[in-house]
Amino acid sequence: MRDPVLLEWLHPVQDPEMFLSIVDLGLIYEANFRPEKTGADVVMTLTSPHCPVADTFVANVKNRLLEYPGMVEAEVKLVFEPKWDPKTMASDEVKDRLGIW
Repeated sequence: MRDPVLLEWLHPVQDPEMFLSIVDLGLIYEANFRPEKTGADVVMTLTSPHCPVADTFVANVKNRLLEYPGMVEAEVKLVFEPKWDPKTMASDEVKDRLGIW
């Protein structure tokens, strides 16, 4: 499940190489509040499993979650299944910018 409030909150976080929103790229597979919205869990992927800044990237997502009002806990799980596919996971705007159609 992808909570629309959390997706909106994560929207400013950009992929460090593509400079596009991780939400628009489709890198967020799950984003859920814990009870009472004091914590959140996110499952995400990267555009490449060999991303040299993966740790920093994941830390940026976690830090953004912890900036949400009242948030005291956040966990970001990095997965590579299913494999990221911009043709099916990215927004139409990102597909336009990347020339994917």
